[in-house]
Amino acid sequence: MAASEDAGMSNDAQFPAVWQGWLQQRAQVRAKRNFRRAETSREDLLDLSSNDYLGLAQHPAVRAAASRTLQAQGAGASASRVATGTLAAHRDLEEALCRYTGRAAALAFSSGYTANMGALQALGGPGSHIILDEHAHASLVDGAKLSGASIETAAHNDLHDLKLKLLANGSSGRHRTLVVVESLYSVLGDAAELKPLADLCAEHDALLLVDEAHSLAATTGGSAVAAAGLSAASHVIVTATLSKSLAAQGGAILFGGSEAELLREHIINTARTFIFDTALSPAAAGAATAALDLADAQLLERLRENTDLLARTLTSVPWLADRVEHGAGPILSIRMATPAAAVRTAAALRAAGIAVAVFRPPSVPDGISRLRLTSHAQHEPATLVEAAERIIRCIEKEEKA
Repeated sequence: MAASEDAGMSNDAQFPAVWQGWLQQRAQVRAKRNFRRAETSREDLLDLSSNDYLGLAQHPAVRAAASRTLQAQGAGASASRVATGTLAAHRDLEEALCRYTGRAAALAFSSGYTANMGALQALGGPGSHIILDEHAHASLVDGAKLSGASIETAAHNDLHDLKLKLLANGSSGRHRTLVVVESLYSVLGDAAELKPLADLCAEHDALLLVDEAHSLAATTGGSAVAAAGLSAASHVIVTATLSKSLAAQGGAILFGGSEAELLREHIINTARTFIFDTALSPAAAGAATAALDLADAQLLERLRENTDLLARTLTSVPWLADRVEHGAGPILSIRMATPAAAVRTAAALRAAGIAVAVFRPPSVPDGISRLRLTSHAQHEPATLVEAAERIIRCIEKEEKA
């Protein structure tokens, strides 16, 4: 149609009414339920909300490594890993991940989300059965749904319930079972019992996939799987993100033991998010590799000390003590009386210069609204104590409003 012929036609007239009505109705539901989300920034605020646990996102060595890799290898990979997109930065990163975790092989992805989806899709299909912990991250749930495998959910961190499901699965004639957990759960901050889980899976001929998104370079020893003595376990597959403690972007799958290369080769040939996705940018790979060199025992200990200090200060107040959930890593969760009180408190803290996260239904697995605090290695103790005391006062005020 010529421009002159189209001059009298409104652009909005082309938007289908049925879609417009549906979008408006969904917006009204979100507003009524107080479920609206918005873009936020933590600039100029004390960061108790991001996943930059070691404070490396602005570290000069990490930034310099990203810049050097960008200058040497380009701004983008320009192709998928199987279509000329594999660069030296990817190989260097995978070797560094193996050294850091004690695993035998690794495969880098463009994000932690695509790593999880790719792993589950590649290990799924007809004849596979996936058992997800009920608090599993959305990327794991999405990957399971897209895998074509049969799926069921196990009660959170409940070894007995998982054992019953493994027994039932064995008696039903299904032979390929994959159990999917997180090493450290992102909402409650609680940890999975990895050694008993791995032993149970081995007993029932199942693979165990552990998402180390919140424990890689964020817990003692740098890896929860390694700390559990499972680095060399062939039946344990690890996924991780490079966007949290490693201060970059991207994801990875790590394999151990004698079957590591067999599994890696299978993922390369079957994971759609690896085959059909442009490879991780060189700068991100270079930054993550540099961050691994910095994520040493001393920095991890500083993170643990700051986490413990934040938890002790918050729980020193009797009326708040039993509402603070502090697990094995840098995540603290504070149960709030209502979603509205959680939102008001976070807004008041932002106005006071402190960034905290708000988790509300349906993002929280148990339906309880929370403030989610993350500790960071770079913060000074006095700053953390002052922030915790302000958080306590703010919660008390906003819950009475």
